[in-house]
Amino acid sequence: MRKAKQNALDTIVYERISGLRMSEREREIAINAMRKAELIVDGILWVQKKLESLGALLLKPSLKH
Repeated sequence: MRKAKQNALDTIVYERISGLRMSEREREIAINAMRKAELIVDGILWVQKKLESLGALLLKPSLKH
């Protein structure tokens, strides 16, 4: 996902959380859960990119052929 599109989506989600009828404590918990989820997704994407780069390195054709 493009960074600009991702930021717009994040903003919408945080605005929706802010607009819900809930206590400040519940709102804080929801926002913290969103931040943790973003960190998990960022970590998964980082691992995926590293595996792709290793796969490209390991799958290069041999010079013997």
